[in-house]
Amino acid sequence: NQAPQIMTPPLLQAYLTYARSVQVGAQSGIEECKHQFAWDRWNCPDSATQLKGLRRATRETSFVHAISAAGVMYTLTRNCSLGDLDNCGCDVSKNGKIGEAAVAGLWGGCSDNVDFGERISKQHVDAQETGQDSRAAVNLHNNEAGRLAVKATMKRICRCHGMSESCTVQTCWMQLSDFREIGNYLKIKHSQAQKLDIDKKRMRAGNSADNRGAIVDAFGSVAQTELIYLEDSPDYCKKNISSGLYGTEGRECVQHGEGLTQWERRSCRRLCHECGLRVEEKRTEVVSSCNCKFHWCCTVNCEDCSQVIVKHVCARRESTEGHGFRRRYRGPK
Repeated sequence: NQAPQIMTPPLLQAYLTYARSVQVGAQSGIEECKHQFAWDRWNCPDSATQLKGLRRATRETSFVHAISAAGVMYTLTRNCSLGDLDNCGCDVSKNGKIGEAAVAGLWGGCSDNVDFGERISKQHVDAQETGQDSRAAVNLHNNEAGRLAVKATMKRICRCHGMSESCTVQTCWMQLSDFREIGNYLKIKHSQAQKLDIDKKRMRAGNSADNRGAIVDAFGSVAQTELIYLEDSPDYCKKNISSGLYGTEGRECVQHGEGLTQWERRSCRRLCHECGLRVEEKRTEVVSSCNCKFHWCCTVNCEDCSQVIVKHVCARRESTEGHGFRRRYRGPK
């Protein structure tokens, strides 16, 4: 028997440092998930990001895996560029080379080292998938799709050189986009996610070689950049605590306001009306200090000002109002 490998102090310190970045990155991915689905019927609840909620390979679970893997890779890459991690620095592999035809200049500067972020992310995130079944394969695929989203959204930044900034020569490097752009990118991929069609007869045969063959064949027509899933989504309008589903009753929606997107403006219809609920207006009076004046020396006198905050939430229809009403379910949104 081979003796267990013991980490030396430098290796252990590096592992712990990476582990902290992994934890922060995964959390940033979950926060982005909540932002992206804030006005959807499925709003990335905490129950969906925990082990029990990840057992189903739905369209929504595919997004959780992708954005989490992207968050880990993004944080590791950013911390590397900031000099927070040992054994890691800028990506200088292109430096000194002539750029594409559209770039009249040379690659240089300090490109974000996404290869480092990708490698460490794989070691930590993909290691969570220990199974050999189709669900594990789907999760690994979506992890990789999340990491590829980080690369796909990177920006080329160029700086001009020359007399009086004539820009006769440019130095260019690659830089991470804001994480919000990665979230937006993956939200589109979520809407375009493909359901994987696996030969169930071969899977039921019980032969591990047949299982692997069926999985490989199913993945053959799917691009690595696309999100995939195995199971149809449940009705997110309905409440089912045992399954971690809380329904849309009590959820806030928006009807009015400046700068709202079309998706936000339709949130009351999507969360309430299409789920068989009504929109209820709730008014709350908030008292705060205002018109404060400084008096020499040394007091500040303020007035109490009240403001009415108006919110709209989804509420149950009254029995008479809902008589004969039949909700049309249009799928998870």
